[in-house]
Amino acid sequence: MRIGVDLGGTKIEIALINAQHEILYRYREPTIRGNYADTCQQIVKLIHQLELVQGVADLPIGIGIPGTIAKQSGLVKNANSTWLNGQPLLVDLNRALDGRVRIANDANCFALSEALFGHAQGAQSVFGVIIGTGCGGGLVFDGQLIAGVNGIAGEWGHNPLAWQTPEKPEQSHVCYCGQQDCTETYLSGPGWVKRTNQQYQTCWPDAQSVYQAYQQGDSLAQSAFADYSQHLAQGLANVINVFDPEVIVLGGGLSQMSALYESVPRLWCNWVFSDCVDTRLVAPKLGDSSGVLGAACLW
Repeated sequence: MRIGVDLGGTKIEIALINAQHEILYRYREPTIRGNYADTCQQIVKLIHQLELVQGVADLPIGIGIPGTIAKQSGLVKNANSTWLNGQPLLVDLNRALDGRVRIANDANCFALSEALFGHAQGAQSVFGVIIGTGCGGGLVFDGQLIAGVNGIAGEWGHNPLAWQTPEKPEQSHVCYCGQQDCTETYLSGPGWVKRTNQQYQTCWPDAQSVYQAYQQGDSLAQSAFADYSQHLAQGLANVINVFDPEVIVLGGGLSQMSALYESVPRLWCNWVFSDCVDTRLVAPKLGDSSGVLGAACLW
């Protein structure tokens, strides 16, 4: 058995996984935000709680985080949960948990679980997408994660969104990484809502509210969803032109917008450098537990 942890920007989930990759126990709660020490304590508390409730001990622990561990320094980098950046998370957690911890990017964990056990099972090449609090990605080839020499393979969210035109100008936005108009500023939940509210003078509180209004026929929400579909299609077309995966799996909160699976493949043909596009866009089979299952597979 193994323990998987998915440390997200808004929620943290922990699960106990058996040798058949079945989830025996799972629990989630809101992530403690803004304080590194509190986040560490929350992770340790949840692991001790799981071990007490389930009567287990000394199990290997895999943790997916919204960033990665820098190879040379051992510190967290590139996390949109910015209070983690520059911190020795792996060292601190291994000190508290007797050296049982491995850490990987959360999108990598998601991509791995869907490639091994989900709707991308059997595909040679898989791109796993996270569109939620942030916008990340992970690459899997022949069932193996491709981390890259810098540990950033699949980080499409921090490229500029391609094929923007002056016909429909949008206000420029600074990404948390310091660059202007990263793909994440268009496709993450907070980024989409911010741009939508500015462009249409609306005041939707979150992405779910926009999508619910779209489903109810609200004209502004329908325009906002059309914008989002086009931006996602453009971003994924850029990935297809580089990696050309068999399957793209969407994860994160915005992956629950079911209309995307029809609208985006219809649109991305406009930008993919091919006469036809056989790449499949699929929803996560494992739902929002893909992250913890992939994290457990780090062992």
